[in-house]
Amino acid sequence: MTRRPPEWIEPLLTRLGTARAEDFTRLTTPAEGGRESAVLVLLGEQPGGGPDVLVLQRAATLRNHAGQPAFPGGAADPEDADVRATALREANEEVGLDPASVTVLAELPKLWIPVSDFVVTPVLAWWHDPHPVHPCEPAEVAHVARLPVSELVDPANRLRVRHPSGWIGPAFSARGMLVWGFTAGVLATLLEMGGWARPWSPGRVVELPPSGATPAPSAGTDDVDENALR
Repeated sequence: MTRRPPEWIEPLLTRLGTARAEDFTRLTTPAEGGRESAVLVLLGEQPGGGPDVLVLQRAATLRNHAGQPAFPGGAADPEDADVRATALREANEEVGLDPASVTVLAELPKLWIPVSDFVVTPVLAWWHDPHPVHPCEPAEVAHVARLPVSELVDPANRLRVRHPSGWIGPAFSARGMLVWGFTAGVLATLLEMGGWARPWSPGRVVELPPSGATPAPSAGTDDVDENALR
């Protein structure tokens, strides 16, 4: 049975019908090469809490992206039928998400992360039957949260971050998490496309510590130190 998404998602779906990679990034996605991967941008809604998005926080002990909030997702496996299958499989493995509880709505343009040479397809989905989720592998995932859209668009929770490499991009502070990098860039664009964003001051810039995760100058990049990408 086809699950119809709520009306508040419709403006976003309409806008995504004409979306291009250039709407999310200034970097050109290579026509060939790059490691195929996908992330799940899962929108849900809680009674009295309004719309939200599922985000996990990587374990602090990981070699790459340690401690960084992210959408569930990862590299494609040979047995994955397509990017949708990759996103749902990864979400199941990382946080125990039941694929049957999800209605996939759209595939966003492929976005390139040059520092890792990943070509990432964000898969937008509606969580029509929410259920408890949790880190399935504590060595990889430290925390899982549903971040309310109302908090993400609050001007008090919006800022930009500067990585020691020179990379600067959008960020969100919500539920004790600093969301930045690729994830924040995708979120920032989707909030604008959905008509949910509110005016905020981009003059608030926070420095990231040198020990932070490798920057992902792809979605939502404001400035990039080209030497950091070589």
